Amino acid sequence: MDKRKLVDAFVVQFKNDLNILNQAAVSTYQGAIHSDSKAEDQYDTRGLEASYLAGAQAKRVIELEEIIKTYQYIDIRDFGPEDKISATALVGLQSDNKVSYFLLMPKGGGLYLHYEEKNIQILTPQSPIGEMLLGKKLHEEFEVLIQSKVRDYEVVSVE
Repeated sequence: MDKRKLVDAFVVQFKNDLNILNQAAVSTYQGAIHSDSKAEDQYDTRGLEASYLAGAQAKRVIELEEIIKTYQYIDIRDFGPEDKISATALVGLQSDNKVSYFLLMPKGGGLYLHYEEKNIQILTPQSPIGEMLLGKKLHEEFEVLIQSKVRDYEVVSVE
């Protein structure tokens, strides 16, 4: 699989999310400063709440822009069966007789993409599975505690 094309496909998805978020942030900001948002009494917090939302959306815009830059400029490594898993590894994990595919990246975890007949999710080292994956090799096994349940995984592919 051409991982550069995969990463570029994720960039397109992040850019789409960014465009939608930018539109929402502008709309929220305009609502926060609109005359209808002016407090009618001491308990009316519409304007304040709208300004908090606009601030949070602006922060998320900055985060998405950083993720996009990271993905556009990151060195994509090819991994062999003896290589330790690290950033940019595309990993197949088997759990309960089902194989799931993950792209290990420094930021942007959680996003899914259907690519070349596979559902691929971005994982970061900050996630429980991502943390356990770092340094593993093909055919290694590990377990992760997720929502009070221990799950067993085996690394069945690494690209």
